[in-house]
Amino acid sequence: MSKPYDLEERTFLFAKDCRVYIQKLPKTISNIEDGKQLVRSSGSVGANYIEANEKLGDKDFLFRVKIARKEAKESKYWLMLLNEMNAELREISQELIIEADALRKILSTIITKPKP
Repeated sequence: MSKPYDLEERTFLFAKDCRVYIQKLPKTISNIEDGKQLVRSSGSVGANYIEANEKLGDKDFLFRVKIARKEAKESKYWLMLLNEMNAELREISQELIIEADALRKILSTIITKPKP
């Protein structure tokens, strides 16, 4: 499955896929609470990247991209926890963990890329 090149679209799809995954989880207290955290962090990746693109300057851009990267790392954490607790959905959660890590790496590259 090829990923979209447009990072705004890719982060949107990540947030959407996390929500679809959460809907499939059994309704336990831990899944509900961890799922809420995943909803927040996965949506925040794209929201902060969009904010970065509407930057007020280079410092604002870097600040927003760093927040997006932090949220991608947090999403990976919640996905790993849900992955451990829900063996029946491991294939889906592992794909999402890979995508969260890929987004983190892309955002890290944007942060460390030298300015022209």
